[in-house]
Amino acid sequence: MCGRYAVFLDATEFEATFGVAPPDGFETYNAAPSQRLPVVRASAGGREAVTPEWGFVPAWAGDEYSPNSNARAETIREKPSFEDAYASQRCLVPANGFYEWRTEDGENVPYYFERPDGEPFAMAGVWSEYVPETTQTGLDAFAADGPATEPERVETFAVVTREPTGIVADYHHRMSVVVPESEYDTWLTGDDPLDVVTATDPTFEARRVSTAVNDPGNDSPDLTRPV
Repeated sequence: MCGRYAVFLDATEFEATFGVAPPDGFETYNAAPSQRLPVVRASAGGREAVTPEWGFVPAWAGDEYSPNSNARAETIREKPSFEDAYASQRCLVPANGFYEWRTEDGENVPYYFERPDGEPFAMAGVWSEYVPETTQTGLDAFAADGPATEPERVETFAVVTREPTGIVADYHHRMSVVVPESEYDTWLTGDDPLDVVTATDPTFEARRVSTAVNDPGNDSPDLTRPV
């Protein structure tokens, strides 16, 4: 699975890599589910960068739906939660690296994975938009013409995962789908692009890092440094 990652490239590098200016305040060394994080998606003008919540909720779901941080590549085409988003609402999830944990001598040890050249990359994602049922509260909800204000719409996303390859397979049974830079447009706007973007196995290096990353409240460059 992908349950924690880092995205901290500067604004110039973000725009050069993803073809669009980044949203404000997007940097984090400890991205965790439920946080608002940057994704890049297709728009009428080409691409746009937005910050939905990490934890996918389908457009048709109610408030009791449990958000999904990941979507399995093997079932994303058919699973009711994701099939519509895969068809038309795909996104790129910028990252500099990601974390996985491995049990060693009875201890759950965190490792940080990054490209050998240290360059950023994009994980495959899908996004959705829904209206929480609890937004229509208060006296205005019972007005003759309905609520006086437009209900709040919440955007969410999930990272697509696959069977691990390379060094990642030594640490975890899943990994994120990494989109080659040459296939960014294919993933965003192509017709059923999953097989194309999973045809290449990405290369990563791993290093042990501090258990401080276990707490999503911790956020500093030290989390990615070796111990």
